[in-house]
Amino acid sequence: MSQIQLTPAQRKVHRAEAHHLNPVVMIGGDGLTPAVLKEANLALNAHGLIKVRVFSDDRVARETMFQTLANDLGAAPIQHIGKLLVLWRPKPEITKTRVDDEDRMPGPRDFKVLKHSTRGGQRPEVKTLRVLGNQRLTAGGNVKRAKPKPKTSLKKRSQT
Repeated sequence: MSQIQLTPAQRKVHRAEAHHLNPVVMIGGDGLTPAVLKEANLALNAHGLIKVRVFSDDRVARETMFQTLANDLGAAPIQHIGKLLVLWRPKPEITKTRVDDEDRMPGPRDFKVLKHSTRGGQRPEVKTLRVLGNQRLTAGGNVKRAKPKPKTSLKKRSQT
């Protein structure tokens, strides 16, 4: 892959966005290994804009690592300042794998409810309640079936 070419204005915007980021990939004494390339690729897919810290004192080696990372990962080299390298690549579009996701209802949820004792000195009892998609949890800790919303408001119903 070849690296992405950006205009100076675009590079400036990405430098400003990367200012507050912490390094997510570290390159140690072994240099640029396949494992480091894989981690940098995963980080670029997840974040788009990443910082890489290089634990090497050789500036020329860091510069070659910077260019190699940009070329191999198809990313844009944003900034090389000291031992920090900043790379950017647009995040890939997330596609839905299942077609029937729109029709799915929310699944069961588990809630922890505290039931206080009527006697003062006893500890409250912790109950775990499972609430299905068509149910709701009341303020008293009971599970009730959810009612469908009325089509019109009470005010409009009383007017007709």
